[in-house]
Amino acid sequence: MIYLQLLASFIKIGLFSFGGGYAMIPLIQREIESHGWLSASQFVDIIAIAEMTPGPIAVNSATFVGYKAAGFWGGLVATIGVAIPSLVLILVVSRYFFKFQHHPVNKMVFYGIRPVIVGLIFAAAIFVAQTTFFNEGITLNLNHIFKNPLSIIDFKSIFIFALTLIGLIKFKINPILIIVLSGIIGLLITV
Repeated sequence: MIYLQLLASFIKIGLFSFGGGYAMIPLIQREIESHGWLSASQFVDIIAIAEMTPGPIAVNSATFVGYKAAGFWGGLVATIGVAIPSLVLILVVSRYFFKFQHHPVNKMVFYGIRPVIVGLIFAAAIFVAQTTFFNEGITLNLNHIFKNPLSIIDFKSIFIFALTLIGLIKFKINPILIIVLSGIIGLLITV
């Protein structure tokens, strides 16, 4: 049963996601939450791993989520599910796209899709930031927040994030080196 759920969920994600893997993150998150396959922090960890491994983030995320939810076969089924819609759509669309690429309706459709893609990527960034910068397991009731508002913030993550921005923007350090250094800093801070 879980294999059918994974297949259906990732076909739906692949079919209704425009804008690449980052735009898929809110949809994957919603499916994971509705089925209870992973916690929010596990999902953020999977996004980080999917970023670091070669290949598209959407396929990597599907593979890791499926594997975490149902083992090897779950990973395979989720990967196939997320890839099927793209394969079918590209085969159908490529046949007609170049013929109608300058048609006004085609231009209007892409004009409408662009802001949605930006919104989906922004929603993914907010989700990852919430899960990363705030401590997990703290009861977020108003009394707790007013008594000790700083207890909900994960300062270690904010420190690593700030170092990453400084390294990327000010010192123009290679992103691959930033990922390796951030992992080492994270290891040192949490030990």
